[in-house]
Amino acid sequence: MTDAAIPRFTGDASPYAGGDPYADHRTADFPFTHLVDLADRRLGAGVIAANDEFFAERENLLKPGPAVFDPEHFGHKGKIMDGWETRRRRGVSAAEPHPTPGDHDWALVRLGAPGVIRGIVLDTAHFRGNYPQAVSVEGASLPGSPSPEDLLAPDVKWTTLVPRTPVGGHAANGFAVDAEQRFTHLRINQHPDGGIARLRVYGEVAPDPAWLAALGTLDLAALENGGQVEDASDRFYSPATNTIQPGRSRKMDDGWETRRRRDRGNDWIRYRLAAQSEIRAVEIDTAYLKGNSAGWAALSVRDGEDGDWSEVLPRTRLQPDTNHRFVLDGPVRATHVRIDIFPDGGISRLRLYGSLTDEGATGLAARHRELGG
Repeated sequence: MTDAAIPRFTGDASPYAGGDPYADHRTADFPFTHLVDLADRRLGAGVIAANDEFFAERENLLKPGPAVFDPEHFGHKGKIMDGWETRRRRGVSAAEPHPTPGDHDWALVRLGAPGVIRGIVLDTAHFRGNYPQAVSVEGASLPGSPSPEDLLAPDVKWTTLVPRTPVGGHAANGFAVDAEQRFTHLRINQHPDGGIARLRVYGEVAPDPAWLAALGTLDLAALENGGQVEDASDRFYSPATNTIQPGRSRKMDDGWETRRRRDRGNDWIRYRLAAQSEIRAVEIDTAYLKGNSAGWAALSVRDGEDGDWSEVLPRTRLQPDTNHRFVLDGPVRATHVRIDIFPDGGISRLRLYGSLTDEGATGLAARHRELGG
């Protein structure tokens, strides 16, 4: 993936003229948005500090869903925006009223799951004339739970992920990232000031092998433990990645739901585990899927990229809005798992409980070292 292939947006958007505020929103199909959002609040991400949030709070950056615009929503500071917005910067004197080239505002973001970043979207939706002139993004990797003061210490190494780049107003500004490193935190800079509605950080989770070893038995498919969706037959209503998000689903669109099939086929999801593992128990949850849950499900595994698929859970009847639990006859070694649902519908979560094999743990530790962990 090359950054040259990513569309660029610059300049003001037209003032809001009524009607659908997203009608003139500038966006594109970025090649990395199928990956997990490492800055998802459901994974534990947070905006832990900002130097200024005078007009709109920094926490808005990580809200799920698109930014909302209400043309009549004003407060005592002015227009209330669904994003992070700083005050207008000024120069040092009447003789020098403009900000200097180095002036900028910043926010510190803790990723919900440390990982390798493949792409970033800084969406300035509804910031039509009050967006930053340019943005830049830096990444760092620190152990534990560092405070803002820890992150801002002079000895912390920050790696440039997005160099200072002009952006457009009311636009999804996307950037490909080419840094084969594991990051835990980001510093978002807007030059010299302005507003950003949403931040999305797409990549691959790189879990801490020591933590997984300490857990012993864990959910091997979970995003936070390094599981990922490789492919799915259908993502019409909701993404397949929802099935390995933390916690139980709390509403219908927080799972995976496919369109209605009119052929004799079936739908499926293929997962890659964090490393080679032994699976001992399975949960298939259809929470909040009541008239549209899958009718039946089957589970297959393979060990290695070229291994043969073998069925470990035969086609089994599922109930709506129910968490189904299955203990396997014995430990099943796998690197990939596929769930087939029949004929269509959806599931909300898939949990695969077990532990890493010695080979899997060794490979994961080697990868962690390669990424600077």
